[in-house]
Amino acid sequence: MISAAEVISRTGADGAMPLLTLDEFFDGNDNEECIAPNQWGYGRPPLSVLVERLRAIEQHAEVAWVRVQLHPETLEMDELAGEAIAICTTMAADESTCSAWIEGFESDGIIPQLVDDYCDIPEVPDGATVWSVVWD
Repeated sequence: MISAAEVISRTGADGAMPLLTLDEFFDGNDNEECIAPNQWGYGRPPLSVLVERLRAIEQHAEVAWVRVQLHPETLEMDELAGEAIAICTTMAADESTCSAWIEGFESDGIIPQLVDDYCDIPEVPDGATVWSVVWD
């Protein structure tokens, strides 16, 4: 798991935080409230199940990459706080397909964009869409 200090060192001069790999955010992270804290205990699966499902999504042929979008509080709290999950898909995976993949996450759904400005964004293939899994 990456530290908040490492995130701060990778944050751009304009304040754009890095998109984190699943390993960077989840490996060794046992803080159940680090992402979707309002849904933890109210239907959002445990981190171990959430990351397992995200790793399975990452393996789909129509998925280029999956990343964690950090919440701005990460820069102030000295701990990781996830805002959303970014899933970059080819044209073969539309909104309904992506929505089916995240069923049971207790999210507020997906939107076809990143929820904020980020740096360290992997290449987005031509014709691909970056979907954000968002929680209130």
